[in-house]
Amino acid sequence: MAKGEKKASGAKPSRVRTLVTLGSGAFLLGAAVPLAGAFSTGLLSIGSVGLAAPSALNQPQALNAGLLALVDAPGVDAFPTVVSSERLCRRPVDLNQARASSSIAGENLFHGSSLASTAVTQTVEAIAQLGAAPWPSIHPLAAEARVPVLMYHDVLDPPEVFFDLTPADFEAHLKAILDNGLTPISPDQLVQHLRTGVALPEKPVLITFDDGYLGHYEHVYPLLQKYQVPATFFVFPGKVDGIIAGRSTLTWDQLKTMAADPLITIASHSVTHPPDLRTLSDEEVVYEVVESKRQLEEKLGIPIQYFGYPTGHYDERVAQAVADAGYLAGFTMRENDEKFAGASESLLAIERFGQSNLQALLEVAWGGPTAAGVMPAVADSEFNFATPVAVQKIDQEDQSFSLISGGHPVTIHANSRYQLPEMLAGSNVVGAVDGGFFSLKYLDSNVMIGPVLSQSTRQFVPGYPGETPKLNGRPLVLIAPDQVQFVPFDAARHNTLAGLAHQLPGITDAFVAAGWLVKDGLPQPASSFGTLFDYDAQRHRAFWGINIAGQPVVGVTHTMVDSVQLGELLHQAGLRDAVMLDSGASTSLAYQGDSLVGYIPRPVPHALGLVPPEANDGNPCPLVLDQENPTTTKR
Repeated sequence: MAKGEKKASGAKPSRVRTLVTLGSGAFLLGAAVPLAGAFSTGLLSIGSVGLAAPSALNQPQALNAGLLALVDAPGVDAFPTVVSSERLCRRPVDLNQARASSSIAGENLFHGSSLASTAVTQTVEAIAQLGAAPWPSIHPLAAEARVPVLMYHDVLDPPEVFFDLTPADFEAHLKAILDNGLTPISPDQLVQHLRTGVALPEKPVLITFDDGYLGHYEHVYPLLQKYQVPATFFVFPGKVDGIIAGRSTLTWDQLKTMAADPLITIASHSVTHPPDLRTLSDEEVVYEVVESKRQLEEKLGIPIQYFGYPTGHYDERVAQAVADAGYLAGFTMRENDEKFAGASESLLAIERFGQSNLQALLEVAWGGPTAAGVMPAVADSEFNFATPVAVQKIDQEDQSFSLISGGHPVTIHANSRYQLPEMLAGSNVVGAVDGGFFSLKYLDSNVMIGPVLSQSTRQFVPGYPGETPKLNGRPLVLIAPDQVQFVPFDAARHNTLAGLAHQLPGITDAFVAAGWLVKDGLPQPASSFGTLFDYDAQRHRAFWGINIAGQPVVGVTHTMVDSVQLGELLHQAGLRDAVMLDSGASTSLAYQGDSLVGYIPRPVPHALGLVPPEANDGNPCPLVLDQENPTTTKR
C-alpha cells in the first residue's frame, strides 16, 4: 500500500586579398553568407571590400555588419591538417570600440576572432564546491528543509475505501498545489537534494501513487498532462500480470505509454506486494526486490531506480536488499507521526505523507537553505566556471573516489608523455586528470586516438582517417569559454576544425572520450558501452563531467570498479553528465602539484585541468603555461 561577435577603413590591396581569401573559404565550405550571396543580397558593397574607385579607397568606411559572417567563417582551418586555432583564443572585439577607432584598428580587426560573439565576464560570489553526504545518509542541509512526499492510491468514481479519491478530488488537489505556489518535483530532484543539500524550489512537493490501478491511467495521467505535473508510480508486476487478484489494474501497454512521458517516473513496489517484507526469508526478500526491478526494466525498457516498501514495512535486512539490488533510494510510509523527506532515516527509507495531509502542508513546504558551501541547482543547460576549485574524497561502502570541482575546464596536449605534476608545473591549473586515449605505438608519442584541439598548443590535430570511423558514437568532448558539450562523435563531421566549430562556435578544446558514464542526468547501462574494451572489468578509472550546479568535475576511483557501477556512483554524487577518460594504468589525478593516487601511473600526453577563477583573466583560453616547462614547449 505504501511506497515508496569590421571595419573597412582605408582598404588596401592586401586587405582585399585577405577578405577574398576568407570569403572564398566561406563560400567553398558553405558558410552562412558566401561571397556570391553577400554581393547579390547587398550585405557587402563593392566599396566595402576595396573594389570601388581609387578615390574611395582613401576614405574611412563605415562598419559593415555583413563582414561578420566572413570573419567567423572557416578558411584554411577547415582542411584536415595540423592547423592553428590561435584566432579562437583571442579576446572578442568590442564593436562600439571598432566603430570609434575605425582609422586605426581596421587592419587588426580582420585578423581578430569571433567578432560575432560577446565577451561576458560573470561576477559571481565565490562559493565552495558542492558536497555530498556519504550514501545513503541524508545531507544536514536537506534535513533542515521541509519537503513533503505525498502518497496517493486509487482515483475512481465512486470511491471504494476512505483513501480513494474521485477524479474531481484529485484535480482539486492539483489546483491547490499550484495555486499555493508549490512546485512538483521528480524523485531524481529529491534524491539529489537529500544527497547534496542543494536547495530545491521554494515550496517543493513530490507526488507518488501506489499499486498501479487503472484509475492512474484513465484519470490521474490525463490530469498530470493537463497541468504538467510530474509524479511517481510504484508498481508491482504481479498485479499487472493478473497474478495478484484485486481491483482494477494498469496494463503493460498503458504503463509503457506513461513511462515514455518525461513527467512520469515508474518505480518498483515489489513483485507480489507482500504485507510485510520483514517476515519473508532472505531468498523471498531478494526475489521481491530484485525480480520486480528486472521485470519492470525488461517490460518498459527504462531503468528502475526507486523502490517503495509495501505497506511501508522494512528493516535493516530489507533495506540492505534494496541497496544491493541497485536502487538509488527506497520510500516508506507510517500510520502516524508522518515526516518530511529530510527527516528520513536514510535514502533507503524516505518518508511520505498520506494525501489527506495536503491542506496542512501547503503553507509549510520549504526547499531548504542555500548556504555557503552549497551551490544552488541550475538548469541542465547552464554552466558555472566561476567557483573556487576544491577537492573532495568520497568513501561509499566498498568504493572510494576523489572529485576536484570548480574553475574553468582546459586541456593540455603535451609534446610527449609525462606524469601530471610535471605537465602542470608552472601553469595556472590547480587540479587535473589524465585525458583522452593515446597511441601506444611509440613510447614517446603524443598521438591521440581521434582528433584533438588543446589550449596548450592552440593547434588542431585531426585523427587518422582510417581510424576515426571506429570512434563513431563515442563521446566527443567540446569546450568553449562558457559551456561544454558531450556529443556522439561522427568522423564525417568532426575530424576538421571547421566541423568542430560548427558543432560548438567559439570552441577552444576538443577530444574523444571512451564512453558516457552519466548522460542527461542518468547513469548509463551496460548496453551503452557497446564494444568498449574492458568496460565491465574492475579497474581504476578516470572521469570528468559537469555536476548539477553546472561546475566542471574531474576525478578518479581509488578502488577497482566497472563502468556501470562508476556511472551509478557519479550520478549519486550529483553529476548530470560524466564521461570516462583513459583508465587502468593511466589513471592519474593531481591537485596543487601533488599526485592523488597511491601509485606511479603510466605517463600520459593529455590532461584535462581546472583553472581557478582568480587565475582566469577573462581570456577565452584561460590556460597559462610556463614557457620553460619542457613538457609543453614545442619540439
